[in-house]
Amino acid sequence: MTTQSKSKTITCGRRTKILTQGNSNTDAVVANPEWSWTSLSILFCLWGVLDIGGLFSPGLLDDVDSVYIQIAREMLSRHDFVTPTVDGIRFFDKPPLMYWIAAASMRVFGIHDWAARLPLALGVLALLVAVYALGVRLFRCASPMHAPDRGGLYAAIAIATSIGPYLYTRFYIPDILIALWMTLSVHLFLVCLERVEQQKSSQWPGAAFGATLALSLLTKGFIGVVFPFAFVVLYLVCKRRTRTLWQLPRIAATTAFLLVAAPWHFLAALRNPPIAMPAGVGLPAHAGWSWFYLYNEHIARFLGKRIPHDYGQVPIPLFWLLLVLWLLPWTAFLPAALVNAVKELRSGGTWLAAKTAAGIKTGSSEAALTLLLWAGIILGFFTLSSRQEYYHLPALPALALLVGGLLAAADRQSGLTHSACRPSLLPAQALRGSMYFLVPFGTCIALICGYLAVTSPAPQPGADLNKVLSTNPDLYNLSLGHVFDLKGEAMGFFRGPLAVVSICMLCLGPLSHLLRRRGKTHAANLLVACSMTGVLLAAHEGLVRFYPILGSKGLALAVDRARKPGDLMVVDGELTAGSTLLFYTGQQVLLVNGHVNGPWFGSFWPDAPKVFLNDADLHRIWAGSKRVFLLTYHPQQRKQDLGAFGPVVDFGDSGGKTILTNKP
Repeated sequence: MTTQSKSKTITCGRRTKILTQGNSNTDAVVANPEWSWTSLSILFCLWGVLDIGGLFSPGLLDDVDSVYIQIAREMLSRHDFVTPTVDGIRFFDKPPLMYWIAAASMRVFGIHDWAARLPLALGVLALLVAVYALGVRLFRCASPMHAPDRGGLYAAIAIATSIGPYLYTRFYIPDILIALWMTLSVHLFLVCLERVEQQKSSQWPGAAFGATLALSLLTKGFIGVVFPFAFVVLYLVCKRRTRTLWQLPRIAATTAFLLVAAPWHFLAALRNPPIAMPAGVGLPAHAGWSWFYLYNEHIARFLGKRIPHDYGQVPIPLFWLLLVLWLLPWTAFLPAALVNAVKELRSGGTWLAAKTAAGIKTGSSEAALTLLLWAGIILGFFTLSSRQEYYHLPALPALALLVGGLLAAADRQSGLTHSACRPSLLPAQALRGSMYFLVPFGTCIALICGYLAVTSPAPQPGADLNKVLSTNPDLYNLSLGHVFDLKGEAMGFFRGPLAVVSICMLCLGPLSHLLRRRGKTHAANLLVACSMTGVLLAAHEGLVRFYPILGSKGLALAVDRARKPGDLMVVDGELTAGSTLLFYTGQQVLLVNGHVNGPWFGSFWPDAPKVFLNDADLHRIWAGSKRVFLLTYHPQQRKQDLGAFGPVVDFGDSGGKTILTNKP
C-alpha cells in the first residue's frame, strides 16, 4: 500500500523551503527568522509612552539621582572628564560612563533634568531591542510561522512593562544599562560560538564582545565584567567544550576591551595618586583613587566592609521575594517556563524535540542553558555578597526570555496559525499561570485600589501630603524606604491613580484570562501589556504627587530666583538631604554636620572646597553680612537655635523641608 504525501511551500525567514507531510522522513531546515516591523513598532510605542512620557516629570530626587547628574554637570563646567566631582569634591564611588552620557546629552540639549535623563531612556529602548533580537535567535520556531519572532517580542514586552525595570529607571542609576550590556554580551558570545563552529571569521563579534565588556566595566565596575566572563566559561564547561575557548577571537576581544576601558583607568590613577589620610577614621595611611575604587568599592563592598557603609543590606529571603515582585505580572508564567527549561537540560535537548512537529529543531536546549545559567550567575552572586533590592535587574532579561519562549509556544498551539514549524507544547501551562496567579492577583489589587479610591477622603485645597505620612528613617538607606511612610490617611492624595490601577487590574486579570481560555492568547498577552502600561503610568503619576517628599526642585528654583551673587546655600545634614539644590541652582552648597558618606573620602584632598560646617560655623555665617538660605528638616529646632544670632525668616516649605533665611 502506498501512502500519499503532500508537499507544501512555506516561507520561514529569508528562504523558502519545501516541507513534506505524511510519512516522509524529509528533514526540514528552517532559516533564521526575520525581525518584524510590527513587533518593533509595538516595542517603540510602549517605550515612547512609558519612558519618553516620564522624562519631564517629576524633578530630580534628592540622593543618587541628582548626585550622579550633578557630577555630569560639573564635568561639563570643569572640562574634566576623568575625575568625577560633586560640590567640587572628588567622588570615586562609580566609574564614569553614566556621567559621560548625561554630560553629552546636556551638552547637546542644554542643562535640563530631562536632557540628563534622556540617555537612560535610550538605554531602555536599546535593551528592549536587544532582548527582542536575542529572543528571535533562541526561539526560532517556538512561534507561529508568520510571527516567528514572537518569543522575542513577548520577552521585550515583559521587560518594558514589568514593575522592576520601570521603577528603577525613574531615577538615574546604572543597573538597567548593566542588563543591556549583559544581554548584548550573551548574544555576541553565541554568535562567536556559532561562527567558530561554521569555520567562519568571528573577529567582528569578538571585538564587539570585548567593547561591550569594557562599556559594562565603565558603567558599574568589575561586576560588569565578572558576569559575562563567568557566563562564557560556565557555558563552555556545561557544554563540555572548554577547548573551544581557545578558538574564540581572544586577541580581537582583548584589544577592543583595552582600547575602550584602559584609558580612563590609567588617567584616573595617574591624576589621583595616594595621599596621606587622617588617622583614626578607618582609612589606610595613604590612599587614593586606586585604593578607594579598586579595593573599597569592589572587594570591601562584596565583603560588606566598605568605608563608609552608606547603603542598606536586603536580607536573602526578601531579596528573592522581590525578584517575584520586579517581574510582575509576567511572574505568573515564570514557574512553568523554569520547569520546561530544567526538563530540557535534563533530557539533553530531547524533551521538547520529542514534542516538535516534523522533527524540526528549535534550539531550545541552547536557550534553556543560556537563560538558566545567565540568571543563576547573577542571582547566586548577589545572594552570597552585599545586595540591594534592585540588584536583580541584570538577571531579569534572562527570566523574561524564558517567559517569552513559553508564551510564544502557547500561542502556536492555540490554533492562531498553522505551519509545519510548530512545537507541540500545550498552552495549558500559560492558562494555569493566568488562572492561579493573574486572576486572583488582578482581582485582589483591583478591589483594594478601588476601595481606597472610593472611600479615601479627598484632601483639602493646599493640604500637605507630608502632614499625613509617618517617618521611618531606619529604612531610608533602601531605595524604596519612603514607601513605608504611606498611611491610610495619605491615600486621598492618590485617588485618581488608584482608580486607574483598579480598572487596569481587572483587565490584566479576569478579562485577559477570558481571552486566553477562548484561544486568543496573543490578544490576551497584549491586553496584559496594555493593562500594565496603564498601571505604570498611574504609578508615575503617584510618584509625581509624592515628589515633594523625595525631591526639592520647587524649593531650589525658588531660591535660584531670589538669590543674589554672594548669597550662601546651606543644607542642614548630609549632601543627599538636599542634593537637588546643587543641580537646579548651579551653585555650591555648604553642609552642616554633613561630613559623611558620598563626599567624605574626597574631602581629604588638600584642594577640596571647605563646604563642611558645624553648628558654630552656621551661627557665625548666620550673624554675618551675607544672606543665607538654609534647607532643613527641623525648622522649629533651627529657629530656636539661630534666633540668638540674627533674624530667622520662613522662605518656603515643601514635603517636610523648609528653607529659612537670615535676611527678610
